[in-house]
Amino acid sequence: MPPSSLQIDPATNRLLGARWLASPNYDARPAGNAIDLLVVHAISLPPDQFGGPWIDALFTNTLDPAAHPYFETIKALTVSAHCCIFRDGSITQYVAFDQRAWHAGASQWQGRTRANDFSIGIELEGCDTQPFEAAQYQSLVGVTKALLATYPTLQPGGIAGHSDIAPGRKTDPGPLFDWPHFRRLLTAA
Repeated sequence: MPPSSLQIDPATNRLLGARWLASPNYDARPAGNAIDLLVVHAISLPPDQFGGPWIDALFTNTLDPAAHPYFETIKALTVSAHCCIFRDGSITQYVAFDQRAWHAGASQWQGRTRANDFSIGIELEGCDTQPFEAAQYQSLVGVTKALLATYPTLQPGGIAGHSDIAPGRKTDPGPLFDWPHFRRLLTAA
C-alpha cells in the first residue's frame, strides 16, 4: 500500500498494510486521555547501525544481550513504540494506537506530564549522525495523515520530537531529522 494511502482499521486500531508484531510492553490509556500528541523518535541498534532484528527484539523483550556489548546495557528495558519506520520505508506496528505504548519515559508536553498517556510514538530507524531516507519521510507522512484522519483530537501542531518532550534527556530524532521538509510534505499530501 503506498504511504500516501495508509489507513487505520477502526476495529483494531492498527495500520492496514503494516507488518504486525505484538509487543507485550503496553497497557490501557488512563480514562479521559485523548490522543493529541504524536512523538517522533529515532532508534538504531546497535547505536549508529541499521538493519538486523534488534529493534523488533527490543520491543518484544527478546533482545539477546550476548549479541552485542551495547545490548548488555539495555537488556532490562521494557519499552515499545506504536510503530517503527525502517530505512526502506517499511512499517512494523507493535502496539495498537488506542493502547498506551511505553515510548516516552519521563516526559512533559504543554504542562502535562506522562506523555505516554496521551500520545502515539513513531520510531524512525535512524540516529543523530546520519540523515534519514526519503522513503522514511514518505511513510511518516502517510502514517501521520492516517492518524490525523482517525483521531480528531490530534492536530498538526501536536507533533513533536522525543527531544521536545524530554529535553536534556533525549536528543532524537536528532539534528539531521528535517522538520521543515517533513512539514512541507505533510502539508502537500
